[in-house]
Amino acid sequence: MGSNAEEGQEKQQIPLLTPYQMGNFHLSHRVVLAPLTRQRSYGNVPQPHAILYYSQRATKGGLLVTEATGVNDTAQGYTDTPGIWTKEQVEAWKPIVDAVHAKGAVFFCQIWHVGRVSNTGFQPNGKAPISSTDKEMAPQLRSNGLDTAQFSPPRRLTIEEIPEIVDDFRIAARNAIEAGFDGVEVHGAHGYLIEQFLKDQCNDRTDQYGGSLENRCRFALEVVEAVSGEIGADRVGIRLSPFANYMECEDSNPKALGLCMVEALNKHGILYCHMVEPRMKTLGEKVECPDSLDPMRKAFKGTFIAAGGYDREDGNKAIAENRADLVAFGRHFLANPDLPKRFFLNAPLNKYNRETFYIPDPVLGYTDYPFLEETA
Repeated sequence: MGSNAEEGQEKQQIPLLTPYQMGNFHLSHRVVLAPLTRQRSYGNVPQPHAILYYSQRATKGGLLVTEATGVNDTAQGYTDTPGIWTKEQVEAWKPIVDAVHAKGAVFFCQIWHVGRVSNTGFQPNGKAPISSTDKEMAPQLRSNGLDTAQFSPPRRLTIEEIPEIVDDFRIAARNAIEAGFDGVEVHGAHGYLIEQFLKDQCNDRTDQYGGSLENRCRFALEVVEAVSGEIGADRVGIRLSPFANYMECEDSNPKALGLCMVEALNKHGILYCHMVEPRMKTLGEKVECPDSLDPMRKAFKGTFIAAGGYDREDGNKAIAENRADLVAFGRHFLANPDLPKRFFLNAPLNKYNRETFYIPDPVLGYTDYPFLEETA
């Protein structure tokens, strides 16, 4: 392998594997585990098999973000996704966090509410899902390409109820810190509740949470403010996808929306903004497009994480060209627990199997992807 000096020199030439100071966190490389729903938290409680899954992907000085984790009992829209609103859930996260920290990694919990991407079967007492709107969504083919998801007509949140949901995000953040997480990522992307407020295709309100860009950003920023006030802005990130069209949630002027959000986020001084590339307009499908995250990258004062269809080559390019500080990898990291090492060696990658992304099996397609030495 040559001397340590040579190894270090070679590492310097791989932009993704250079160190980075993210606020108070010293990262040894820039390859981030993106938040990935895996649907293996039975009864919305994180399970012991997640200890192995996350610790397999943890490296000293690496940043990992959990799968999307519900903030309250109305936040669910998928089977067996984890939550962090009960004592039992908080306790169940602790050994998972401990295992990741034992590897020297930094671990953030992504907190979410699905809003109208749900149905009465997931809701307490069979009530209607909540949203910014009462517009119903058409049934959608699930990302496994097999099942059709049915959505119940949502109920528009009243002005009086909105602070309660904001507070649920605050308490979820507090619970995440109690479970040992280093911070939280607010899920403001992909057509879920926060984005149902942000985007004008979905948000048809006429009160102070609808209409103008500032009004549509209000709910997201209230969540950020509450969470930052609870755990400190230096422990808070947010994920946004202004250019995407997931779950009938599109915006007529995504660039203006993205800029409005990052400029407002600067005032809160949060740690990072994690943004999805415009080329990922829909789930798992990369499209050529003229749009770019550059205006948001330039405007945002904190750490900027880019995600969406990256591989080793264009991830390195994004860092080298200063288009991002960190790059999040989803499907490649799911299928390659030792992804940073493979990038270092420029080794071939395991292929991911889409059919096992969301099955409840605690091993298959979850913790059984081989490491490099196992494939040699």
